[in-house]
Amino acid sequence: MRGKTVVVTGATSGIGLEAAVSLATQGARTVLVGRNPAKTAAAVETVRKRSGSAAVESALCDFSTQASVRKLAADLRGRCERIHVLVNNAGGVSAQRTLTADGIESTFAVNHLGYFLLTNLLLDVLRASAPARIVNVASVAHYRGTMDFDDLGFERGYQLMKAYSRSKLANVLFTRELAKRLEGTGVTVNALHPGTVATNIWSAAPAWLRPILAVAKLFMVSPRAGGRRIVHLAASPEVEGTTGSYFENDRSKKPSRLALDDALAARLWSESARMVGLVDSAKRPAADGLSSRV
Repeated sequence: MRGKTVVVTGATSGIGLEAAVSLATQGARTVLVGRNPAKTAAAVETVRKRSGSAAVESALCDFSTQASVRKLAADLRGRCERIHVLVNNAGGVSAQRTLTADGIESTFAVNHLGYFLLTNLLLDVLRASAPARIVNVASVAHYRGTMDFDDLGFERGYQLMKAYSRSKLANVLFTRELAKRLEGTGVTVNALHPGTVATNIWSAAPAWLRPILAVAKLFMVSPRAGGRRIVHLAASPEVEGTTGSYFENDRSKKPSRLALDDALAARLWSESARMVGLVDSAKRPAADGLSSRV
């Protein structure tokens, strides 16, 4: 990784921080993206100290607002001539249904549209940096996910895990569709379940769920172990050239039936592009008659 530039979102704690430490240790110029200025600055110092590398920088972004994502992309484009690895890791969950400043349900906005918008805004830089890699942190929860284009934001029947699972299904669908669009460019994209990790992402869980999570954490993997799985996709020669796959435990695994639906992936791309105000350059429209709810 020496001499390469890596961007890690959601890098102030948990698996993002651990992945950043490992990538910096391997000699990469590492840009940590966080939301809170103080926490992000502290994370930079932590990564520098643990990795022994001075080539560690910070960037700020609130992934719940598209304006902030666009500002981050402009910042990265201004200071990074090349980006060899983009790790889309920032995410969260909400106990109650909430809307972002853009009027979008927050779990879907942060966990999926944040990945989608930032990646698209950096695609030309990634192509110019080939061979380059995109790593999308998804979850085993995607197996439970559904996709209802008439109610993407759960205006009816919002539940924390339903919203989270839908956003993670979107991550895998996005990964597969993007891989097709990047075919032949030298840029690969893969998704992974980093393991059920004991991090702060579930701090917003409702009170009734917290005792269950407290017990579950006894069986969760450490953030360091989860971070290693991100690094495997970001840097390992074992996966060089692999694209469009979903990984668990460093091995490619068949994702859910819905995640393998090419027409669904194409439709999600078009809808996501509309929601973030990007021109959809798809050459393969969704199949006629595709149901809006699956």
